[in-house]
Amino acid sequence: MTLSHGPQLITYADRLGGDLRGLDRLLDGPLAGAFSGVHVLPYYRPFDGVDAGFDPEDHAVVDPRLGTWEDVRALSERGVVMSDVIVNHVSSRSDQFQDVVEKGDASPWAPMFLTLSSVFPDGATEADLARIYRPRPGLPFTTMTLGGEPRLVWTTFTPEQVDIDLRTDEAWDYLTSVIDALTGAGVSMLRLDAVGYSGKEAGTDCFMTASTQAYVDRILELAHARGASVLLEIHGHYLQQVEIARTVDYVYDFALPPLVLHALHARDLGPLAHWMQVRPTNAVTVLDTHDGIGIVDVGPNDLRPGEPGLLGAEQIDALVESIHDAGGGASRLATGAAASNLDLYQVNCTFYDALGRDDRRYLLARLIQLMVPGIPQVYYVGLLAGENDMELFTRTGVGRDINRTYYTGPDVEEHLRRPVVALQLEALRLRASHPAFDGEFTCELDGTRGVLAWTTPDARVQLGFDVADASFVLAVRGSDGWRTVVSDGDFSPMAEAARRAAAEVGA
Repeated sequence: MTLSHGPQLITYADRLGGDLRGLDRLLDGPLAGAFSGVHVLPYYRPFDGVDAGFDPEDHAVVDPRLGTWEDVRALSERGVVMSDVIVNHVSSRSDQFQDVVEKGDASPWAPMFLTLSSVFPDGATEADLARIYRPRPGLPFTTMTLGGEPRLVWTTFTPEQVDIDLRTDEAWDYLTSVIDALTGAGVSMLRLDAVGYSGKEAGTDCFMTASTQAYVDRILELAHARGASVLLEIHGHYLQQVEIARTVDYVYDFALPPLVLHALHARDLGPLAHWMQVRPTNAVTVLDTHDGIGIVDVGPNDLRPGEPGLLGAEQIDALVESIHDAGGGASRLATGAAASNLDLYQVNCTFYDALGRDDRRYLLARLIQLMVPGIPQVYYVGLLAGENDMELFTRTGVGRDINRTYYTGPDVEEHLRRPVVALQLEALRLRASHPAFDGEFTCELDGTRGVLAWTTPDARVQLGFDVADASFVLAVRGSDGWRTVVSDGDFSPMAEAARRAAAEVGA
């Protein structure tokens, strides 16, 4: 198994290990052998801003409450470390923007930040403004006073996140300093966050424009010169992902999670089978992430009317309702207009709750992910089969927090004893180490049944399953024949009794 293509953990340092050193201890302890890398979500200063670190005041400094660059380097010595380059915006509290607030156009940083007039110097028409694509309701502008003058500042996501102008030297000096800091600490994969919104052009929808591709190309050049690869983070129509995959190192397979959920809820592998025929293989696969479960990724093309998605309108409606019903309605409260920091294209729910906390179906979903070509990433809440955190959501009012639980050391220990978590780890260790995953991939999906396999001349790993009843067998074949690694039988009453007996003997 090529190390760089083994499974990766996605996590906030503070919400799983407590800090960077605590995360390192987990990877070296109970999670040893399961992950070849880790995507540490923003650990910059401050890591606990309005958008959980995606609004850094200083993107080139590790928040001292989490650790240092040396701690990041220590993580890189055990495997791949991925970190976020937040391309589109910085915090409104950053030193650079605060200088602009004070001095206006007299600030040396003024060119770095976008206002309405930056893109529309002659003014914008109603048609211009209506055309702008934004993932949230309303227009992407916030009235702010800069140097004593009211201005319309471009804020794609929230008023606390001000957009930067990548047409300027100031913006590139800033981004280059960020990339230098990350790669200098051993970070070898850069995730470009919100880059799709960075290429604002008059007369366009300001999303994934020709300018965006030029900016991505420039970042690729900077990254490759420093020995790093690039993952582009973008939600959009599935054909757009296929196109983009030809131009970058990696894209996310954001279509996989809703298609797996559709397969398990509707007992229908048809849409997944179609996606498997056309999907890019230079992909990072996920089931769950720090954001919600993407729906736009399987829907029709919002930017090209008439271009259908992987799921039809009725299938999407049924899928969303199935997720809400499976979670007891909690995700309805945390999604859309019901919650702040909302996105129009996501359902906020843990993947475990999206499958009704059904251990068998949940493990089958994870096994399908691990067998699909690409780099599998597993979110920390999903690794622990976490449930919707209504307490945290109620406290913050932020919909995404339903899937951003804080785990203490004892919490982690307790979850690691659960069969569904232990079996995930067993499958992850297989994915991280078995030589068959360097071989040829085959996929057979028909009706409700499927067989996914990786084969070399000397070995084979095979997942056979049926979404109708969530039956499955993950097995390996070597010189000594076949061996079952994980199966739905692991959740039988007899298997559970055997585990309890073993635990009592061990105690």
